[in-house]
Amino acid sequence: MREGEEMHMEFEQSNNRILAEQYRDDVMRLCAYIPWLEAQSGQQVSGLYHQEGDMLHTIAFPIYDPNLLAFVKEAGKTQLMDRNYRYVYSRNRIRDEKDELRVIGSATMAEFPILSGILSRYVMLGNTKGTVWTQGVTNGVFLNLLRKMKELVEFWGHR
Repeated sequence: MREGEEMHMEFEQSNNRILAEQYRDDVMRLCAYIPWLEAQSGQQVSGLYHQEGDMLHTIAFPIYDPNLLAFVKEAGKTQLMDRNYRYVYSRNRIRDEKDELRVIGSATMAEFPILSGILSRYVMLGNTKGTVWTQGVTNGVFLNLLRKMKELVEFWGHR
């Protein structure tokens, strides 16, 4: 191996360790929700509430599982949130949940910002579009994201 390649590898490994350290606390806090997400796989985590009686003058609104609300609130307070998640999607040609799951499955520590972008899209868009949070649970994106983030942070944090 040439000297330049060796220096590049050392720099990359150092950068991965720095990223792991930067995000470790946030990721580990969110990982507390993994057992709940596993239990909810394929389950309904929201419903609609509407006033009984005169349906013409009432608006139905979503009611979420308290654990889902707590997870989304906790995620929204982390450094993992990226308001430019739309650029992450366009740069990486992520168009649907199949693409999201593919990217999550093959992500490396250097691609951690992509994982943050996917999480950000679900958390932030869910603030205005009621079904997004539920989709993140039912399609497995939240669970797979947390598992991958935990795997990467633990691997690079101990090197």
